[in-house]
Amino acid sequence: MPRPANRQAVLKPQDFYLLLALAACRDQGTTYPELAAFSGLSMSEVHGALKRAEVARLLFFDSKRPRLLPAFKEFLFHGAKYAFPATRGSMVVGVPTAHAAPPLNALIAPSSDPPLVWPFIAGTVRGMALTPLYPSAPPAALRCAELYENLALFDALRSGNARERALAQDLLEARL
Repeated sequence: MPRPANRQAVLKPQDFYLLLALAACRDQGTTYPELAAFSGLSMSEVHGALKRAEVARLLFFDSKRPRLLPAFKEFLFHGAKYAFPATRGSMVVGVPTAHAAPPLNALIAPSSDPPLVWPFIAGTVRGMALTPLYPSAPPAALRCAELYENLALFDALRSGNARERALAQDLLEARL
C-alpha cells in the first residue's frame, strides 16, 4: 500500500535568506531575475522560495511584486533562530559577521575572543566559523552593504549573547 505524500510546506534556509535580501533590496527591483541576480540564487530557487514564504504568510504579492508582511518581523525576532540555528566551526579565514560586522561592530567593543566569520575564500579576517544562512550569502553580502548588515544582524540574533541580540533586534526593527 503506497504511503500518502506529505504535502506540508516547510521553509528552507534559502527562503529566509531571500526574505532578508528582499528587505535589503527595496530600490534594486523585485522581479524574479532581479532578485536572482541580487541574491545569487537561481530564478527557480527564487520562485520556490517566494511561494513557500507566501504559504507561510511571511509575504504577499502586490501587483505581482513580493511584499513582506508584519509576520516576517515576528518570525525573524521570535522563531527564525530556532528554525535556522547557528552552527559554529573551527578557526578559518572569512567574512566577519554578527557582532564583528557592521553595524554592531561600532556599538560593541571587541573582545579577546576571535570574531565570528563566514568561511569564504575571499575573506580577510581569521576567526571562528559560523555557517552562513545560505552558501551564496557571503558573496552577495559583499556586493550589497544593506544585505550584509541584515545577514550579520540575523547572525547576532541567532548566535549572540543577550546584549547583542537586543541591539540586533533594535537595529532590525528600525530597518523594517
